[in-house]
Amino acid sequence: MSKASSKKLKAQARLSANRLLADNRLARHQYEILETLETGIELLGTEVKSIRSGKANLRDGFCLIRKGELLLHNVHISPHSHAGSYFNHDPLRVRKLLAHRREINKLKVQLEKKGLTLIPLKLHLKGSWIKLTLGLGKGRKLHDKRQDEKKKQADREVKSALKRF
Repeated sequence: MSKASSKKLKAQARLSANRLLADNRLARHQYEILETLETGIELLGTEVKSIRSGKANLRDGFCLIRKGELLLHNVHISPHSHAGSYFNHDPLRVRKLLAHRREINKLKVQLEKKGLTLIPLKLHLKGSWIKLTLGLGKGRKLHDKRQDEKKKQADREVKSALKRF
């Protein structure tokens, strides 16, 4: 095997080791994300197989802190198709998130402020580990969404005008 093909294989391995598994694009529209945090997630074997095959939905998910633990609620991970019903998992079960104690305490203090919530933003591979990126967000009002959309439209028009010259 030549050096060039060896380098290509290593580059492909790095890219596949850090690939996006699920994304919550609607969250960035509905919430203003103030801060992000990457956490681990406690999963069962059939959940890992389902997530790796792209069968996870973060859209309605949210996180709560109960008894000093960070818990992920309402995230749907479909049952694995090649496992029997006895070995499979409940799709909407509450999952524990893995973060350091001081990070959880910092989030708890910030969540006590009015209007802040924890939203799962994306589920991705980091090496062989499945990681979840959480966002500390504040809900947007309808007029905030409109202003944001106007700003994006103005930026697009400026870019297209600059490309013409």
